[in-house]
Amino acid sequence: MKQEISRGAEAVIYKLGSNIIKDRIKKSYRIPELDIKLRKSRTKRESKLLESLDFVPKIMDSNEKNMKITMEFINGSLIRDILDKVPKHERLKICKGIGKNLSMMHEKDVIHGDLTTSNMILKESKVYFIDFGLGFISRRVEDKAVDIHLLKQALEAKHNSHCQESFKEIVEGYKVNYPNYKEVLERLKKVESRGRYKAKIS
Repeated sequence: MKQEISRGAEAVIYKLGSNIIKDRIKKSYRIPELDIKLRKSRTKRESKLLESLDFVPKIMDSNEKNMKITMEFINGSLIRDILDKVPKHERLKICKGIGKNLSMMHEKDVIHGDLTTSNMILKESKVYFIDFGLGFISRRVEDKAVDIHLLKQALEAKHNSHCQESFKEIVEGYKVNYPNYKEVLERLKKVESRGRYKAKIS
């Protein structure tokens, strides 16, 4: 029996047996031809991103025509729900795993676009990234720095009591697998400074 487990702006997520179905829903405010074109292209793009990574749900089937992706169900815990509850040593281990995933993702020029702990699952000490609906391919250092910046903002908003310590460990993990990490982290400083400047003049 198909069970709805979440509903977002772009898609409905169902659980069916041991699989998850991501169904991109019709948008009535769009011109029908444009709506179909967008949903098909985004389904195809997300499938390709998932197929290029190891720490994501495995795709069981991708149907561009009906705008659905069937993937394995990762039976774990949302990192959003556990990061504030686990012991410090475990939290830092999780954060280092997040950083390692992020570095491997960026090495393949994959940008997630919505990196938050709500889009991460912990299963048997392994971190999985989910929901690449806003993801894309880019070699630009700027895009990678913004990806990290969004994650840092998410930590500050959801996990403020330990955000600095946790982010530092994510950065340590990021350095492990990505040879060009220095360039990205330098650009991150510029991205953050722009944000502070906007805050001052607003």
